[in-house]
Amino acid sequence: MTSTRSLFRRTAVLVSASAAALVLAACGGGDTTSEHDGHAAPSASASPSAPASAPAGQGQHNAADAAFAKGMIPHHRQAVEMADLAPSRARSAEVKKLAEDIRKAQDPEIRTMSGWLTSWGEQVPAEGAMDHSAHGMAGMMTAEQMDKLKNASGAAFDTAFMELMIEHHEGAVAMAKTEQAQGAFPAAKTMAEAIITSQTAEIAQMNKLLGKS
Repeated sequence: MTSTRSLFRRTAVLVSASAAALVLAACGGGDTTSEHDGHAAPSASASPSAPASAPAGQGQHNAADAAFAKGMIPHHRQAVEMADLAPSRARSAEVKKLAEDIRKAQDPEIRTMSGWLTSWGEQVPAEGAMDHSAHGMAGMMTAEQMDKLKNASGAAFDTAFMELMIEHHEGAVAMAKTEQAQGAFPAAKTMAEAIITSQTAEIAQMNKLLGKS
């Protein structure tokens, strides 16, 4: 009897210890959960946060990014329009090459920025809008300046093209620097950096060419 009783007691102690261990483990798990995730509904709170981060993932942009794209699209369009005049009017092979480089760089950027605006639910500037809404933008040519450039040819075109394009590029560089300082969208900031680098180099090249003439 005695041995049976002591066996029973030992078994009871073991069962109690196991139960206590399970309770402690459960408590410990609960503590870990509350430490990291808040409280009893961590999975419920995690689910809403996933959709909330989805828009940020596809375009974590801010108002500065939208303004950059909306401003740079008409700005680039005008630069491309100016560059398109060069093949039939410029005398200098260097000016023709420069114009071609500008067109090749800025055409794809226009398409890229238009895609960003569309994905953000923003309106892409209309093709003809630059003549009316973009006059106050840094470096933009007036209709009169554009007409004067269209009517020039030879060395006079080369000089006018470079002088106007330097001003145009300086405006684009200023806009790109604003984007770098205030924007949030990584691809837009990368493009801004590329614009600053390439157009600063082209400004230096045009200044050098103007100094030669």
